[in-house]
Amino acid sequence: MAEKTLEEVPVQQREMFEKGIAALQKNNLDYAVTLLLQVVKNEPGLYEAREALRAAQHKRIGKGNGGGIFRRFLGSANSVTRGQIALRSNPLDAIIIAEEVLNEDPSNMAAHELLAEAALLSRFPKTAILSLEIAFKANSANRKLAEKLADLQNQLGNRDRAERIINDLLLADPHDPTLNEKLKNLLATRTMEEGGYEQAADGSGSYRDLLRNKEQAKSLELESREVKDVEVAVLLFAEQELKLASDPSNPRVLRALADLSLKKGDISGSIRWLELLLQVAGLNDPQILIQIRDARLLQFDAEEKALSSDDPESAEALKRMRERRATFLIEDVRRRLDANPTDLHVRFELGELYLKAGRIGEAIAELQKAQNNPSRRIAAMTLLARGFARRGMNDLAAKKLEEALKEKPVFDEEAKELSYDLGVLLETMGRPADAIIQFKRIYEQDIGYRDIMARVEAFYAAQS
Repeated sequence: MAEKTLEEVPVQQREMFEKGIAALQKNNLDYAVTLLLQVVKNEPGLYEAREALRAAQHKRIGKGNGGGIFRRFLGSANSVTRGQIALRSNPLDAIIIAEEVLNEDPSNMAAHELLAEAALLSRFPKTAILSLEIAFKANSANRKLAEKLADLQNQLGNRDRAERIINDLLLADPHDPTLNEKLKNLLATRTMEEGGYEQAADGSGSYRDLLRNKEQAKSLELESREVKDVEVAVLLFAEQELKLASDPSNPRVLRALADLSLKKGDISGSIRWLELLLQVAGLNDPQILIQIRDARLLQFDAEEKALSSDDPESAEALKRMRERRATFLIEDVRRRLDANPTDLHVRFELGELYLKAGRIGEAIAELQKAQNNPSRRIAAMTLLARGFARRGMNDLAAKKLEEALKEKPVFDEEAKELSYDLGVLLETMGRPADAIIQFKRIYEQDIGYRDIMARVEAFYAAQS
């Protein structure tokens, strides 16, 4: 079974669809929903009818005509469960059940997920995408949902949309191997399509026809393998420069020039190309900003390697370079934060850097915001406690560490660090009895942790 166009359905269903559209245009929403719902039940593969139905349902809910909240909630859970059971034997029945739920509550995420799953089993990919996009819009943090949507968009040839979804996921976890592999495959597929290489692969054309001459053939062979030496990088760089002359704002060419500059060892050149790419792609592209940061750090690494600390003059130069590096890191994080003020990961980075630089007030301000990020909450609370302690606010520091410990479900390495810091702080505050409680917690689990054995045994020795 496959999705149908309007011309492929019987005249009776086509006429009903047209009446439904006319009712929708006249804002006769109840009648439009009734007609269009009947069409999708009779012709579940007619995507146009389903799309119009969803628009009519959302519009009707917006006008307050969608039924009571209690009535919608009461029936939806049981109906979705029924749909999940039907899914195993007859996906089309599951689609109808999902539509009945959505007719009462077009924003019901469980029904949308059921509909998408049933649509995929029925080979209705556009229908599945319609529901997945609605569900994803409501819950963009759901990685499983995002990956499913990206995969399906890619299957239907919507490469740009799939790439945007994967790139957004990579913002949260840039080094995730699965996501990076998906992006790599996606970009490779796009390159094959745009270059016309698929025709050659399936026998309908030839690589030589596409390349036109031997020099282009040589170029393709070079591009198809990893660049391993400077000579190859120089050759490919020259070719990309020629492409840029005819298309100065091509982001793919600018990215290639930045990458090849690094291969040639020209870090400054790579940064220049990345800055140009940033202007083309948008001044708030976090991935490009991170690449610029990484390239600049390579420059600092090379400078540090060149300096020798054997003589006083070089040692002083090395000290100044490290100060410049620390200043740059703060400027870089602030630049990325200006581009995306809601990114709590970046706020955590900035707070941590401020703390290292001794800018305690600024560090506290950033870390207080960063602790609202669930994945960085405990780490942010730990740094906040250190910031308070460095300002002499030991009571606030102890309170923050105690709060962090309460949120630890297991006594792992992070919990040991929190207990140790709290114990040391309590000793400083003149509360040895409270401090030893924290030290003994660690001693019971890990006698070799830092100097915990000496601390606990000294306490018992003093008692005896």
